[in-house]
Amino acid sequence: MSDTSIDAVRNLLLLRYETLETKSDILKAPELKQLFAKIPTLAPGDRGEFGKAINALSQELKQKVATDTVTVDDRTPIDVSASMDVNALIPSLLSSEQGTIHPLSQEITNLSAIFSRMGFAIEESREIDDQYHMFESVNFPKDHPARDDYDTFMTVETDDNGDPLIAPAHTSTMQNRMLRKYKSNLENNEAISVVIPDRVFRNEDLDARHEHTFYQVEGMYVAKDVHAGMLIATLQEFLQEYYGQQLEVRVNPFYFPFTEPSFEFMLSCPFCNGEDENCKVCSGEGWIELLGCGMIHPNVLKMADVDPTIYTGFAFGCGVDRLVMMKHAIEDVRHFHSAKLDFLRQF
Repeated sequence: MSDTSIDAVRNLLLLRYETLETKSDILKAPELKQLFAKIPTLAPGDRGEFGKAINALSQELKQKVATDTVTVDDRTPIDVSASMDVNALIPSLLSSEQGTIHPLSQEITNLSAIFSRMGFAIEESREIDDQYHMFESVNFPKDHPARDDYDTFMTVETDDNGDPLIAPAHTSTMQNRMLRKYKSNLENNEAISVVIPDRVFRNEDLDARHEHTFYQVEGMYVAKDVHAGMLIATLQEFLQEYYGQQLEVRVNPFYFPFTEPSFEFMLSCPFCNGEDENCKVCSGEGWIELLGCGMIHPNVLKMADVDPTIYTGFAFGCGVDRLVMMKHAIEDVRHFHSAKLDFLRQF
């Protein structure tokens, strides 16, 4: 194939280029591919010049595509200072009467009020934290296998130790801080009693019961002579107040690194009382596995300079989304973050 044939292909492609709606399609022309495929069939002495000619044609087409696809932005520039003009008209806004408080916000306010009446302080968590507070301070040493269970979101930013900062997977990141903040209570013969309702993040497979972003309420109580019976009574009283009815509860042994002993806390189904085998909430079993809890591990107390030979305590963590789903018989957790007005207007 001669330079003349390359010129013929060039003329053909330039004519076709003018008819194309998507100009970049010319770079995929079969004739161009055929020219490149011809190179290995030529005599070694002819390949160099032939290849240069094809590359020149390819670059010419690429340049033409790049030039023709550049768009000129002829829109009027935005005056960013306009909103600061004290003489500007106030824009019309939607009436606040048309809005409602999100169901999760409603119930966080509600459960915070219940715990407040029970004598607990209400604190906030944080949405970026370090690995010390996420793991080490709650008895997850480095390389502990239980760390893998949390599917934690890591950031590219690092702390002073070079470890990636994280999006907290539980509000237990605040335990060490709260023990230190309220340690003076113990010295004054008062209990440390705190709940932390806030947002947490986990790398979950999304379905009707799992979201990567959800809310959790963490609770802790530390004083002298605290025992597991006080934990069960506290949670039962809270849930009965929250659901507005008497409930039976039970605990099953479980494992959490930050509590010992640890329990899964279950309550009798507030919807069917175990009398409906077709109940969608408890699957006809009559019991709902609701949260994890236990007696605070001595190592967690030591990390906050609280003497575990003098003081004991309990801690619990519960998904707020799950509490709200049960309260209002919501079948899919993804509704909370869907921004669907037909869902939100029910609240």
